[in-house]
Amino acid sequence: MNHCMEKWKKRRIVTRNDAAEVLLDMIRPLKGFYSPGKSWLKLGNTGVHYGDKPAWMEGFARVMWGLGPLWSQDNKSLSAELKQEADEWLNLYLEGMIHGTDPDHEEYWGDLVDYDQKMVEMASLVTGISLSPQKLWNPLTKKQKENLYQWLNQINDHKVHPNNWRFFRILVNMMFQLLDLPWSEEVLEDDMAVIEGCYTGDGWYYDGNAGQVDYYIPFAIHFYSLIYSRLMEQKDPERSRMFKERSRVFSHDFIYWFAEDGREIPYGRSLTYRFAHGAFFGAMGFAGVEGAGFGVMKSLALKNLEQWMKLPIFDNGGVLSIGYGYPNLFMSERYNAPGSPYWAFKSFFLLALPQEHPFWQSEEETYPYEEKKLLSHPHMLVTHDSHNHVLAYVAGQHCRNHGACPEKYEKFVYSNKFGFSVSRGFGLSEGAFDNTLAVSLAGEERYQMRYGARDFEVSEDEVKITYRLMPGVEAVSRIIPQGAWHVRIHEIRTEHEIDVADGGFAIPVESAKYDRSCIEEGEETASASFPWGISKVVSLSGGKGKMVDAFPNTNLFQPLTVIPTICYRLKPGVHRLITCVMADDSEESERLAGQIPDVLP
Repeated sequence: MNHCMEKWKKRRIVTRNDAAEVLLDMIRPLKGFYSPGKSWLKLGNTGVHYGDKPAWMEGFARVMWGLGPLWSQDNKSLSAELKQEADEWLNLYLEGMIHGTDPDHEEYWGDLVDYDQKMVEMASLVTGISLSPQKLWNPLTKKQKENLYQWLNQINDHKVHPNNWRFFRILVNMMFQLLDLPWSEEVLEDDMAVIEGCYTGDGWYYDGNAGQVDYYIPFAIHFYSLIYSRLMEQKDPERSRMFKERSRVFSHDFIYWFAEDGREIPYGRSLTYRFAHGAFFGAMGFAGVEGAGFGVMKSLALKNLEQWMKLPIFDNGGVLSIGYGYPNLFMSERYNAPGSPYWAFKSFFLLALPQEHPFWQSEEETYPYEEKKLLSHPHMLVTHDSHNHVLAYVAGQHCRNHGACPEKYEKFVYSNKFGFSVSRGFGLSEGAFDNTLAVSLAGEERYQMRYGARDFEVSEDEVKITYRLMPGVEAVSRIIPQGAWHVRIHEIRTEHEIDVADGGFAIPVESAKYDRSCIEEGEETASASFPWGISKVVSLSGGKGKMVDAFPNTNLFQPLTVIPTICYRLKPGVHRLITCVMADDSEESERLAGQIPDVLP
């Protein structure tokens, strides 16, 4: 463990100097993992679909999401030791960029191919150079500049995915313009047209797939557009104004994904990027867009970072792990390399703001959250309570080919305190089917949750989803939030005899031999009541309560959990199932657990 990080479990992050110190504390353990030529960062041996060398280059580049903003200011208010350390990192990165873009060097990053992962990593390099050309461009020799330009310019001659990836090429051509280098107006306009085609209104985009709205909207599309709008406001004023206005409008919705204490809802893919979720707020400050107010954005950005510092997200060498609340490969995607988690350093973009900026000078403020908020573009009904528990009831989202997609997008509800679980198999324990219906042919113990929806509706009162659970099994589910509880009303039409499990929230246990006296299982109910919280399900339609001991490392927040579940065996025909579900970790949890809600017809 990086012992320098231990202090941040109790210490507040308040000033720019604090944030800079956190960054330097985080990267100090990485120094021994750079290659001799400094252009590769080798942090582990787990696999990734694009292979080792691009993964090593990725590790090198992603650290620059933090260092680039740090170098953009004079850092004169830092201690002498930290300022010297920042300068040492600058020398290391100059050396790494020089060697990585030199085709004659053994650590050359390589020529590009279509859809190359190295395109992704260009973004942090060109952003850093654009922020600090006097430190990252001017010191290079004429030959080194030519090598760097030629290596970057390859992106203009290759195919790039029609989603947030287009911004990588936009940023490359932005840097070329800022440095008066040849650039491709034709390519930039084509890329901008792709991004515009993803715009759905009210500040919202989708990320290339119309059924997918997740953190790539704030920490990718908006993040890059805010960088562009600030750096290009003189050269491209109209588009810069448009990007800023869209981000301003978007911010009033996006803050609903966060609690007042900074803890966000885990939802969608790429969750191993962790505190990158707060990067949007720093980018807003950089672009001078107040949105919900600098005091609110500062509070959420810093508190979010503080929340992550309390979790075991670093390995014993001080390296950020693949995982979420703890190291966990089961929830990862095929593009998560050992260095990938350093995408989280986008949250340090607030270091591009000087200490005298209104973002830093503002007093932290809380946002007046509505208790229930309909977010129509991501198809979410979000609730906030007085104990910082945020729940997102979701419908209509769908994602493909990234790993555990049904779990990441298609459960009934997502919680910033209880997270969600990913499946490791087909039994109830291996499947860890929290907050979803799972179905198996009767007696087969081969459960699956839904994947996709035929239709959906999201209103200010409920979420309704029409879907197929398996061939011959159709369902319509209404999910109705009622305070700490929510009610699920399922109409199931089946051609087969089936077993159905309606899972509640996963709640942590200390070991597999947990105190069974804290567990209630019986006809129509299952609950787990621990000192740290309660998770409970109640059937109003004759189901049987079961406490599922989930396989280890299935939940995002806790490595060992149990899931209260209502189970049914249904004959062929039409059935109406009603389940009331709650989870709470506040001092009021026992009282709330006793308030089973009224059920709507």
